Amino acid sequence: MEFTRPRGTRDFFPEDMEKRRWVEAKIRNTFENFGYGEILTPTFEHINLITAKSGEDIVEHLYTFVDRGKRKLVLRPELTAPVMRAYVNELQSQAKPVKLYYIANCFRYERPQSGRYREFWQAGIELIGSPGAEAEAEVIALAYTILKNLNLKDFTMHIGNIGLLRKFLKNLGITEQSNFLALIDKKEHDELEKQLKFYGVKAEDRKLFFKIISLKGNTRETVARVREFFQDKEILKEIDRFEETLNYIDNLGVDYSVNFGIARGLDYYTGMVFEIYAQKLGAEKQICGGGSYSLTETFGGKATPTCGFALGFDRLILALDKDGVKAGSDNDHGVYVIPVSKEFIAYAMKITSDIREYKVCEMELKRRKLGKALSYASKKGFEYAVIVGEEITDSKISLKNLISKEQVEIDISKMKTALTTGHR
Repeated sequence: MEFTRPRGTRDFFPEDMEKRRWVEAKIRNTFENFGYGEILTPTFEHINLITAKSGEDIVEHLYTFVDRGKRKLVLRPELTAPVMRAYVNELQSQAKPVKLYYIANCFRYERPQSGRYREFWQAGIELIGSPGAEAEAEVIALAYTILKNLNLKDFTMHIGNIGLLRKFLKNLGITEQSNFLALIDKKEHDELEKQLKFYGVKAEDRKLFFKIISLKGNTRETVARVREFFQDKEILKEIDRFEETLNYIDNLGVDYSVNFGIARGLDYYTGMVFEIYAQKLGAEKQICGGGSYSLTETFGGKATPTCGFALGFDRLILALDKDGVKAGSDNDHGVYVIPVSKEFIAYAMKITSDIREYKVCEMELKRRKLGKALSYASKKGFEYAVIVGEEITDSKISLKNLISKEQVEIDISKMKTALTTGHR
């Protein structure tokens, strides 16, 4: 019998995990610098939590099971619903805003392809209880800062406003808007045209609708153009709020384009929405998406304005690879300790233990000859080799820089200084 991993999953080996942990640490550090605290929710939830947020259509894409208590459960397909459920259950009484971040795995039964897996990771935030435009601006700046801190260069940020689209659809007599927003999100304009006709929308209004969702480009010009189309006070109020958010974003030094064709395809978004694309990823180029929404009342809580986003961690890794970012290159690659023969193993073990208090360190465990042990250490990327031989009886070791190939004999009391500063 052959044992293989399930379709749509991956094994991550040490070199993969070094890169992933490096990216995770950069993301985590940026989240915390913005004042967010980490939350971790269960890997599985009650299925009605997910369908309440995303509708019954999502069920075919879920990993579901019934436990021994006859409860219908699901492996989490995303993190927003579980985090907001936890907030409603436990955190509603906390002083606002509540700022939460997460980095965790999710599961969806979808066709695997490049950048899309059945087990995947998300990193994201929820800013709960801040209704102002400045909160939206901070969320966008946070997503942007993460990518800058990771040295990703080939990405573009697009910001839109789903509130404007909702109000326009309402004025056209369309109150059930989910299907329309999904079609906008998928860029299925032919089907969108059919649906607008089906609902009796006039030709001139259909033309205006397509003009609006096609608007994108320079910030001020694009907003000014969309403003020209409307006299409705509620829509103009939405545009004013959007412009206020953009003004704050400008103060934060974020590069972006306005794009009124962004709909996100989900019912709960209410105002500003944004997406970030890594162009080199092709069809699966979206690496981040988010916006303003209201979900707390769906889960039995008080209506609370929320803004957040989720980064597709796996696609982000691919984007960094395509961009040539050497993820993990700032890690400490450490020291390899080599006893030249069996009689020096005990000394080498003590030295290894001492070095591990301040630096990454491994010891030769296969009793290879010195040349082969040094070759192995170089291939594994160690910076230094500490060679333990007869000179240890005089409290000395040989220290070899595996990059410059320089080798010196030094007193063991000076070893820490040499390994941490390069000075002997």
